[in-house]
Amino acid sequence: MNLPTKLTVVRIILSVVVIAILVFPFYTVGISFPKYNVLGIVVNLKYIISGIIFIIASVTDFIDGYLARKNNQVTNTGKMLDAIADKVLVDSVLIILAAQGFISVMIPIVVVLRDIVVNAIKMEAAGKGKVVAAINSGKLKTAALMIGISLTFFYNLPFEAINIRVADFLLYFATIMSIISAIEYFNLNKNIIFSKEEILN
Repeated sequence: MNLPTKLTVVRIILSVVVIAILVFPFYTVGISFPKYNVLGIVVNLKYIISGIIFIIASVTDFIDGYLARKNNQVTNTGKMLDAIADKVLVDSVLIILAAQGFISVMIPIVVVLRDIVVNAIKMEAAGKGKVVAAINSGKLKTAALMIGISLTFFYNLPFEAINIRVADFLLYFATIMSIISAIEYFNLNKNIIFSKEEILN
């Protein structure tokens, strides 16, 4: 297992930690996270801790990809784990934040549906011997999601203090980019999708 793949595995572990912190009923074991007043905004330490871990996990997403390309260590296993790690980290957190009332439920619905469509396209292409490369709109979507989620964990501070909804803007922008990137993936690969001839290795 090379270094980029190890970083991807770390991201999956950190994702599980974030999920556990967000959904575990700590009150049942007598644990209560303190709350603080920051610039007039009441913040719960649980979300600050989750946000810090989320940011660390998000940074590994960029580092492992950079190292894999730089050191020519791109592997099929690494690409598979990277895709899993991204979905575990981002999609699960979006669903939890929506369930807990921080963001609109439409955001995870669109993002998750988009991921299902794109993954189906990639699987169909792989079955015919083709590799579907990442596209810029998809990368932009992911970056906007990660930054928007990070700001949401930190209660959109410091922008919330001056009533500028940067976190919401980034999340809605990412939602729009999800739709655009899904359409682009389809248009770029529709010839492969509807091709009846399977290419055998």
